[in-house]
Amino acid sequence: MTIPKDTSGPSSSATANPLPVDAARTIIRSALTPVETTEHVALRAALGRVLARDIVSPIDVPAHDNAAMDGYAFAYGTHPRQAPFALAVAGEARAGHPFERSCGALECVRIMTGAPMPAGCDTVVPQEFATRTGSSVTFDAQAIVPGANCRRAGEDLARGRPALKSGRIIRPADLGLLASLGVAEVAVRRRVRVAFFSTGDELRSIGEPLDTGAVYDSNRYTLHAMLARLDIEALDLGVVRDEPETIEAALRAAAGSADVVLTSGGVSVGDADLTARMTATFGDVAFWQLAMRPGRPLAFGRLWPDGRAAGSRSALYFGLPGNPVAVMVSFYQFVREALVVMSGAIAPGPLQFAAASSAAIKKRPGRTEFLRAVATRDAAGRWSVAPTRSQSSGVLSSMSEANCFIVLAHDQGDVPAGENVEIMPFEGLI
Repeated sequence: MTIPKDTSGPSSSATANPLPVDAARTIIRSALTPVETTEHVALRAALGRVLARDIVSPIDVPAHDNAAMDGYAFAYGTHPRQAPFALAVAGEARAGHPFERSCGALECVRIMTGAPMPAGCDTVVPQEFATRTGSSVTFDAQAIVPGANCRRAGEDLARGRPALKSGRIIRPADLGLLASLGVAEVAVRRRVRVAFFSTGDELRSIGEPLDTGAVYDSNRYTLHAMLARLDIEALDLGVVRDEPETIEAALRAAAGSADVVLTSGGVSVGDADLTARMTATFGDVAFWQLAMRPGRPLAFGRLWPDGRAAGSRSALYFGLPGNPVAVMVSFYQFVREALVVMSGAIAPGPLQFAAASSAAIKKRPGRTEFLRAVATRDAAGRWSVAPTRSQSSGVLSSMSEANCFIVLAHDQGDVPAGENVEIMPFEGLI
Protein backbone atom coordinates (compact mmCIF):
# COMPACT_ATOMS: atom_id res chain seq x y z
CA MET A 1 0.00 0.00 0.00
CA THR A 2 1.25 3.45 -0.89
CA ILE A 3 1.09 5.82 2.04
CA PRO A 4 -0.05 9.39 1.28
CA LYS A 5 2.67 11.81 2.18
CA ASP A 6 2.99 15.17 3.79
CA THR A 7 4.55 17.71 1.41
CA SER A 8 7.53 18.12 3.72
CA GLY A 9 10.02 15.26 3.90
CA PRO A 10 13.12 14.26 5.79
CA SER A 11 15.08 16.91 3.96
CA SER A 12 12.79 19.69 5.18
CA SER A 13 14.30 22.28 7.42
CA ALA A 14 13.51 22.44 11.10
CA THR A 15 11.31 25.44 10.41
CA ALA A 16 9.08 23.64 7.86
CA ASN A 17 5.39 23.63 8.71
CA PRO A 18 4.75 20.51 10.81
CA LEU A 19 1.72 18.32 10.09
CA PRO A 20 -1.37 18.79 12.32
CA VAL A 21 -2.22 15.86 14.58
CA ASP A 22 -5.59 15.15 12.95
CA ALA A 23 -3.98 15.06 9.49
CA ALA A 24 -1.35 12.62 10.76
CA ARG A 25 -4.05 10.36 12.19
CA THR A 26 -5.82 10.34 8.82
CA ILE A 27 -2.63 9.31 7.03
CA ILE A 28 -1.93 6.55 9.54
CA ARG A 29 -5.47 5.15 9.38
CA SER A 30 -5.32 4.98 5.58
CA ALA A 31 -2.31 2.65 5.82
CA LEU A 32 -3.75 0.16 8.31
CA THR A 33 -4.81 -3.37 7.37
CA PRO A 34 -5.86 -5.92 10.02
CA VAL A 35 -3.87 -9.14 10.22
CA GLU A 36 -5.71 -11.95 8.43
CA THR A 37 -4.11 -15.07 9.90
CA THR A 38 -6.23 -16.85 12.51
CA GLU A 39 -5.55 -19.54 15.07
CA HIS A 40 -7.58 -21.59 17.51
CA VAL A 41 -6.87 -21.27 21.21
CA ALA A 42 -8.31 -22.93 24.29
CA LEU A 43 -10.85 -20.89 26.21
CA ARG A 44 -8.51 -20.20 29.14
CA ALA A 45 -5.93 -18.79 26.72
CA ALA A 46 -8.39 -16.49 24.94
CA LEU A 47 -8.46 -13.58 27.40
CA GLY A 48 -7.49 -10.36 25.62
CA ARG A 49 -7.41 -11.98 22.19
CA VAL A 50 -9.45 -10.71 19.23
CA LEU A 51 -12.26 -12.93 17.95
CA ALA A 52 -11.80 -13.88 14.30
CA ARG A 53 -15.35 -15.15 13.76
CA ASP A 54 -18.79 -14.64 15.28
CA ILE A 55 -19.70 -17.05 18.07
CA VAL A 56 -23.24 -18.35 17.48
CA SER A 57 -25.00 -19.87 20.46
CA PRO A 58 -25.56 -23.63 19.99
CA ILE A 59 -28.02 -23.74 22.91
CA ASP A 60 -30.52 -21.65 24.81
CA VAL A 61 -29.10 -19.87 27.85
CA PRO A 62 -30.54 -20.66 30.28
CA ALA A 63 -31.41 -24.06 28.86
CA HIS A 64 -34.73 -24.22 30.76
CA ASP A 65 -37.11 -22.02 32.69
CA ASN A 66 -35.68 -21.68 36.19
CA ALA A 67 -36.25 -19.91 39.49
CA ALA A 68 -34.66 -16.50 39.98
CA MET A 69 -34.83 -16.82 43.79
CA ASP A 70 -35.70 -19.16 46.63
CA GLY A 71 -39.42 -19.55 47.15
CA TYR A 72 -42.43 -21.54 45.99
CA ALA A 73 -43.33 -22.30 42.36
CA PHE A 74 -46.92 -22.75 41.17
CA ALA A 75 -49.25 -22.10 38.24
CA TYR A 76 -50.61 -18.61 38.60
CA GLY A 77 -53.85 -19.43 36.79
CA THR A 78 -54.81 -22.08 39.34
CA HIS A 79 -54.55 -20.12 42.58
CA PRO A 80 -57.84 -19.15 44.33
CA ARG A 81 -57.20 -15.36 44.10
CA GLN A 82 -58.33 -14.62 47.63
CA ALA A 83 -56.08 -13.24 50.35
CA PRO A 84 -54.55 -15.12 52.01
CA PHE A 85 -54.65 -18.52 50.30
CA ALA A 86 -52.91 -21.85 50.88
CA LEU A 87 -51.40 -24.44 48.56
CA ALA A 88 -50.18 -27.93 49.28
CA VAL A 89 -46.41 -28.39 49.00
CA ALA A 90 -45.97 -31.26 46.54
CA GLY A 91 -42.20 -31.51 46.77
CA GLU A 92 -38.91 -29.70 46.31
CA ALA A 93 -36.74 -28.58 43.37
CA ARG A 94 -33.08 -27.67 43.67
CA ALA A 95 -30.42 -26.79 41.09
CA GLY A 96 -29.41 -30.10 39.55
CA HIS A 97 -32.32 -31.88 41.25
CA PRO A 98 -35.60 -31.03 39.46
CA PHE A 99 -39.10 -31.86 40.64
CA GLU A 100 -39.93 -34.82 38.42
CA ARG A 101 -43.70 -34.61 37.95
CA SER A 102 -46.19 -31.92 37.01
CA CYS A 103 -47.45 -29.58 39.67
CA GLY A 104 -51.21 -29.97 40.04
CA ALA A 105 -53.93 -27.44 40.77
CA LEU A 106 -53.77 -26.05 44.32
CA GLU A 107 -50.22 -27.40 44.61
CA CYS A 108 -46.85 -25.68 44.75
CA VAL A 109 -43.22 -26.79 44.85
CA ARG A 110 -40.53 -25.57 47.22
CA ILE A 111 -37.89 -24.29 44.80
CA MET A 112 -34.34 -22.96 45.11
CA THR A 113 -32.56 -20.40 42.94
CA GLY A 114 -31.50 -21.88 39.60
CA ALA A 115 -33.68 -24.97 39.86
CA PRO A 116 -35.74 -25.88 36.75
CA MET A 117 -39.34 -24.76 36.95
CA PRO A 118 -41.62 -27.77 37.49
CA ALA A 119 -43.95 -28.65 34.63
CA GLY A 120 -47.08 -26.53 34.83
CA CYS A 121 -45.49 -23.79 36.99
CA ASP A 122 -44.94 -20.24 35.77
CA THR A 123 -44.57 -18.10 38.90
CA VAL A 124 -42.34 -18.06 41.99
CA VAL A 125 -43.39 -16.44 45.27
CA PRO A 126 -40.32 -15.41 47.30
CA GLN A 127 -40.05 -17.31 50.56
CA GLU A 128 -40.32 -14.11 52.61
CA PHE A 129 -43.94 -13.73 51.35
CA ALA A 130 -44.91 -17.26 52.33
CA THR A 131 -45.71 -18.97 55.63
CA ARG A 132 -45.04 -22.71 55.78
CA THR A 133 -47.20 -24.87 58.05
CA GLY A 134 -46.46 -28.55 57.75
CA SER A 135 -47.23 -29.69 54.20
CA SER A 136 -48.93 -26.49 53.11
CA VAL A 137 -47.91 -22.92 52.61
CA THR A 138 -49.93 -19.72 52.86
CA PHE A 139 -49.31 -16.73 50.58
CA ASP A 140 -50.31 -13.11 50.66
CA ALA A 141 -52.10 -12.79 47.33
CA GLN A 142 -51.23 -9.09 47.14
CA ALA A 143 -47.53 -10.00 46.84
CA ILE A 144 -48.02 -12.27 43.84
CA VAL A 145 -47.22 -11.11 40.30
CA PRO A 146 -47.93 -13.52 37.43
CA GLY A 147 -44.73 -14.86 35.88
CA ALA A 148 -42.57 -13.23 38.56
CA ASN A 149 -39.13 -14.52 39.55
CA CYS A 150 -38.97 -16.98 36.66
CA ARG A 151 -36.06 -16.82 34.20
CA ARG A 152 -37.19 -18.09 30.81
CA ALA A 153 -35.23 -20.49 28.59
CA GLY A 154 -33.14 -18.50 26.13
CA GLU A 155 -33.75 -15.27 28.05
CA ASP A 156 -30.02 -14.56 28.25
CA LEU A 157 -29.17 -15.94 24.82
CA ALA A 158 -31.32 -17.84 22.35
CA ARG A 159 -30.07 -20.76 20.27
CA GLY A 160 -28.79 -19.57 16.86
CA ARG A 161 -28.25 -15.97 17.95
CA PRO A 162 -24.76 -14.36 17.85
CA ALA A 163 -23.23 -14.52 21.30
CA LEU A 164 -20.07 -12.52 20.52
CA LYS A 165 -19.18 -10.67 17.33
CA SER A 166 -15.99 -10.94 15.32
CA GLY A 167 -13.52 -8.22 16.30
CA ARG A 168 -14.39 -8.32 20.00
CA ILE A 169 -11.52 -8.22 22.46
CA ILE A 170 -12.37 -11.11 24.78
CA ARG A 171 -12.97 -10.01 28.39
CA PRO A 172 -13.39 -12.08 31.58
CA ALA A 173 -17.21 -11.99 31.31
CA ASP A 174 -16.94 -13.28 27.74
CA LEU A 175 -15.00 -16.33 28.93
CA GLY A 176 -17.84 -17.12 31.33
CA LEU A 177 -20.41 -16.63 28.57
CA LEU A 178 -18.52 -18.91 26.20
CA ALA A 179 -18.14 -21.54 28.91
CA SER A 180 -21.91 -21.40 29.51
CA LEU A 181 -22.35 -22.32 25.83
CA GLY A 182 -19.99 -25.28 26.11
CA VAL A 183 -17.43 -23.62 23.82
CA ALA A 184 -13.99 -25.12 24.50
CA GLU A 185 -11.90 -23.13 22.01
CA VAL A 186 -12.27 -20.07 19.82
CA ALA A 187 -10.83 -18.72 16.57
CA VAL A 188 -8.79 -15.59 17.19
CA ARG A 189 -6.62 -13.37 15.03
CA ARG A 190 -2.89 -13.77 15.18
CA ARG A 191 -1.22 -11.30 17.48
CA VAL A 192 0.34 -8.28 15.78
CA ARG A 193 4.14 -8.56 15.90
CA VAL A 194 5.97 -5.40 16.92
CA ALA A 195 9.76 -5.07 16.86
CA PHE A 196 11.24 -2.16 18.77
CA PHE A 197 14.63 -0.75 19.66
CA SER A 198 16.24 2.42 20.96
CA THR A 199 18.93 4.40 19.18
CA GLY A 200 21.67 6.47 20.76
CA ASP A 201 25.34 6.20 21.64
CA GLU A 202 24.54 7.61 25.08
CA LEU A 203 22.14 4.80 26.03
CA ARG A 204 23.07 1.98 28.38
CA SER A 205 21.06 -1.08 29.34
CA ILE A 206 20.26 -1.78 32.98
CA GLY A 207 23.25 -3.46 34.62
CA GLU A 208 25.86 -1.64 32.55
CA PRO A 209 27.98 1.08 34.19
CA LEU A 210 27.13 4.70 33.42
CA ASP A 211 30.13 6.52 32.05
CA THR A 212 30.23 10.29 31.52
CA GLY A 213 27.29 11.49 29.44
CA ALA A 214 25.54 8.10 29.44
CA VAL A 215 21.97 7.40 30.59
CA TYR A 216 19.98 4.25 31.17
CA ASP A 217 17.52 3.41 28.39
CA SER A 218 14.01 3.73 29.87
CA ASN A 219 12.12 3.87 26.59
CA ARG A 220 12.32 0.16 25.84
CA TYR A 221 10.76 -0.62 29.22
CA THR A 222 7.85 1.76 28.76
CA LEU A 223 7.33 0.54 25.20
CA HIS A 224 7.37 -3.08 26.34
CA ALA A 225 4.82 -2.33 29.05
CA MET A 226 2.52 -0.37 26.74
CA LEU A 227 2.65 -3.16 24.18
CA ALA A 228 1.93 -5.77 26.84
CA ARG A 229 -1.30 -3.96 27.72
CA LEU A 230 -2.43 -4.52 24.12
CA ASP A 231 -1.70 -8.26 24.00
CA ILE A 232 0.94 -7.71 21.32
CA GLU A 233 3.79 -10.05 20.40
CA ALA A 234 6.72 -7.79 21.23
CA LEU A 235 10.27 -8.27 19.94
CA ASP A 236 12.81 -6.25 21.93
CA LEU A 237 15.87 -5.65 19.76
CA GLY A 238 17.79 -3.69 22.40
CA VAL A 239 19.88 -0.56 21.92
CA VAL A 240 21.34 0.30 18.51
CA ARG A 241 24.29 2.64 18.15
CA ASP A 242 24.17 5.81 16.02
CA GLU A 243 26.00 4.26 13.06
CA PRO A 244 24.40 4.24 9.59
CA GLU A 245 25.22 0.62 8.78
CA THR A 246 24.12 -0.61 12.21
CA ILE A 247 20.82 1.28 12.11
CA GLU A 248 20.06 0.13 8.58
CA ALA A 249 20.72 -3.50 9.50
CA ALA A 250 18.51 -3.19 12.59
CA LEU A 251 15.65 -1.61 10.64
CA ARG A 252 15.81 -4.22 7.89
CA ALA A 253 15.90 -7.07 10.40
CA ALA A 254 13.00 -5.61 12.36
CA ALA A 255 10.89 -5.08 9.25
CA GLY A 256 11.63 -8.61 8.11
CA SER A 257 10.32 -10.16 11.33
CA ALA A 258 7.44 -7.91 12.40
CA ASP A 259 4.28 -6.15 11.24
CA VAL A 260 5.28 -2.88 12.89
CA VAL A 261 8.68 -1.38 13.73
CA LEU A 262 9.01 1.11 16.58
CA THR A 263 12.17 3.08 17.26
CA SER A 264 12.84 5.72 19.86
CA GLY A 265 15.34 8.47 19.15
CA GLY A 266 16.98 9.46 15.89
CA VAL A 267 14.02 10.97 14.04
CA SER A 268 14.67 14.70 14.29
CA VAL A 269 16.43 16.81 11.68
CA GLY A 270 19.75 17.10 13.46
CA ASP A 271 22.93 15.76 11.83
CA ALA A 272 23.40 13.18 14.59
CA ASP A 273 19.98 11.65 14.02
CA LEU A 274 20.66 8.93 11.50
CA THR A 275 17.43 6.94 11.40
CA ALA A 276 15.71 9.57 9.27
CA ARG A 277 18.39 9.47 6.59
CA MET A 278 18.63 5.69 6.50
CA THR A 279 14.92 5.01 5.99
CA ALA A 280 15.03 7.14 2.84
CA THR A 281 16.94 4.30 1.11
CA PHE A 282 14.38 1.52 1.74
CA GLY A 283 11.33 3.21 3.15
CA ASP A 284 8.27 5.23 2.24
CA VAL A 285 7.99 8.03 4.81
CA ALA A 286 4.74 9.99 5.07
CA PHE A 287 5.75 12.63 7.61
CA TRP A 288 8.53 13.56 10.01
CA GLN A 289 7.30 16.48 12.05
CA LEU A 290 3.99 17.02 13.81
CA ALA A 291 2.41 20.15 15.20
CA MET A 292 2.20 18.73 18.71
CA ARG A 293 3.86 18.98 22.08
CA PRO A 294 5.52 16.87 23.25
CA GLY A 295 6.44 14.70 20.28
CA ARG A 296 7.11 17.04 17.36
CA PRO A 297 9.77 14.79 15.76
CA LEU A 298 7.67 11.71 14.91
CA ALA A 299 8.10 9.71 11.72
CA PHE A 300 5.60 7.38 10.09
CA GLY A 301 5.91 5.27 6.99
CA ARG A 302 6.62 1.81 5.64
CA LEU A 303 9.82 -0.22 5.37
CA TRP A 304 10.72 -2.82 2.71
CA PRO A 305 13.60 -4.90 4.11
CA ASP A 306 14.33 -6.65 0.78
CA GLY A 307 13.32 -4.04 -1.76
CA ARG A 308 10.01 -2.86 -3.19
CA ALA A 309 9.29 -5.63 -5.69
CA ALA A 310 5.61 -6.48 -6.10
CA GLY A 311 4.45 -8.68 -3.26
CA SER A 312 7.56 -8.14 -1.15
CA ARG A 313 7.19 -8.02 2.61
CA SER A 314 6.87 -4.65 4.33
CA ALA A 315 6.23 -3.31 7.83
CA LEU A 316 4.79 -0.09 9.14
CA TYR A 317 7.31 2.18 10.81
CA PHE A 318 6.88 4.60 13.69
CA GLY A 319 9.99 6.60 14.55
CA LEU A 320 9.21 7.97 18.00
CA PRO A 321 11.11 10.81 19.69
CA GLY A 322 13.88 10.06 22.13
CA ASN A 323 12.58 11.95 25.17
CA PRO A 324 10.78 9.53 27.52
CA VAL A 325 7.53 11.47 27.92
CA ALA A 326 7.34 12.21 24.20
CA VAL A 327 7.69 8.48 23.52
CA MET A 328 4.69 7.69 25.73
CA VAL A 329 2.53 10.54 24.42
CA SER A 330 3.30 9.60 20.81
CA PHE A 331 2.54 5.95 21.48
CA TYR A 332 -0.82 6.67 23.09
CA GLN A 333 -1.92 9.21 20.50
CA PHE A 334 -0.88 7.31 17.36
CA VAL A 335 0.63 3.86 17.80
CA ARG A 336 -1.94 2.43 20.20
CA GLU A 337 -4.89 3.03 17.87
CA ALA A 338 -2.92 1.69 14.90
CA LEU A 339 -2.13 -1.55 16.70
CA VAL A 340 -5.75 -2.00 17.82
CA VAL A 341 -6.95 -1.60 14.22
CA MET A 342 -4.27 -3.95 12.90
CA SER A 343 -5.28 -6.57 15.46
CA GLY A 344 -8.75 -6.62 13.91
CA ALA A 345 -10.37 -5.38 17.10
CA ILE A 346 -13.48 -3.26 17.29
CA ALA A 347 -12.77 -1.07 20.29
CA PRO A 348 -13.81 2.40 21.39
CA GLY A 349 -11.22 5.17 21.40
CA PRO A 350 -9.79 6.64 24.59
CA LEU A 351 -12.29 8.24 26.95
CA GLN A 352 -12.28 12.06 27.06
CA PHE A 353 -14.42 14.40 29.12
CA ALA A 354 -14.42 17.96 30.41
CA ALA A 355 -12.90 19.19 33.67
CA ALA A 356 -12.30 22.67 35.05
CA SER A 357 -8.66 23.75 34.91
CA SER A 358 -7.53 24.82 38.37
CA ALA A 359 -4.69 26.88 36.87
CA ALA A 360 -4.22 29.21 33.92
CA ILE A 361 -2.51 27.50 30.99
CA LYS A 362 -0.38 29.24 28.36
CA LYS A 363 -1.02 27.86 24.87
CA ARG A 364 -0.30 29.21 21.41
CA PRO A 365 -2.60 28.19 18.54
CA GLY A 366 -1.11 26.05 15.79
CA ARG A 367 -0.27 22.83 17.61
CA THR A 368 -1.98 20.18 19.74
CA GLU A 369 -0.64 19.88 23.26
CA PHE A 370 -0.88 16.98 25.70
CA LEU A 371 -0.15 18.13 29.23
CA ARG A 372 0.43 15.69 32.06
CA ALA A 373 -2.09 16.47 34.77
CA VAL A 374 -3.83 15.30 37.92
CA ALA A 375 -7.63 15.17 37.81
CA THR A 376 -9.75 15.06 40.97
CA ARG A 377 -13.47 14.96 41.70
CA ASP A 378 -15.08 16.80 44.60
CA ALA A 379 -17.91 15.64 46.86
CA ALA A 380 -20.48 17.08 44.46
CA GLY A 381 -19.06 15.04 41.56
CA ARG A 382 -17.40 17.97 39.75
CA TRP A 383 -14.10 17.28 38.01
CA SER A 384 -11.12 19.61 38.14
CA VAL A 385 -7.63 19.18 36.76
CA ALA A 386 -4.19 20.70 37.34
CA PRO A 387 -1.05 20.29 35.21
CA THR A 388 1.89 18.58 36.88
CA ARG A 389 4.75 20.77 38.05
CA SER A 390 7.02 19.88 35.13
CA GLN A 391 5.96 19.59 31.49
CA SER A 392 9.45 18.83 30.21
CA SER A 393 9.41 15.90 27.78
CA GLY A 394 12.45 14.48 29.52
CA VAL A 395 10.92 14.29 33.01
CA LEU A 396 9.42 10.80 33.11
CA SER A 397 8.42 11.17 36.77
CA SER A 398 5.71 13.59 35.63
CA MET A 399 3.97 10.67 33.89
CA SER A 400 4.07 8.66 37.11
CA GLU A 401 2.69 11.62 39.05
CA ALA A 402 -0.13 12.32 36.56
CA ASN A 403 -3.38 10.41 36.06
CA CYS A 404 -4.51 12.04 32.79
CA PHE A 405 -3.61 14.20 29.83
CA ILE A 406 -5.06 17.65 29.32
CA VAL A 407 -5.73 17.77 25.57
CA LEU A 408 -5.45 21.26 24.09
CA ALA A 409 -6.68 21.40 20.50
CA HIS A 410 -4.68 22.65 17.51
CA ASP A 411 -6.42 26.04 17.26
CA GLN A 412 -6.91 26.54 21.00
CA GLY A 413 -5.22 29.46 22.78
CA ASP A 414 -4.58 30.35 26.42
CA VAL A 415 -6.85 28.77 29.01
CA PRO A 416 -7.86 30.91 32.01
CA ALA A 417 -8.19 29.28 35.42
CA GLY A 418 -11.66 27.79 35.91
CA GLU A 419 -12.33 27.16 32.20
CA ASN A 420 -13.19 23.64 31.10
CA VAL A 421 -10.60 21.61 29.21
CA GLU A 422 -10.74 18.13 27.69
CA ILE A 423 -8.95 15.45 29.69
CA MET A 424 -7.97 11.92 28.70
CA PRO A 425 -7.72 9.63 31.76
CA PHE A 426 -4.83 7.19 31.93
CA GLU A 427 -7.06 4.46 33.37
CA GLY A 428 -7.73 2.02 30.54
CA LEU A 429 -5.03 3.70 28.47
CA ILE A 430 -1.77 3.17 30.33
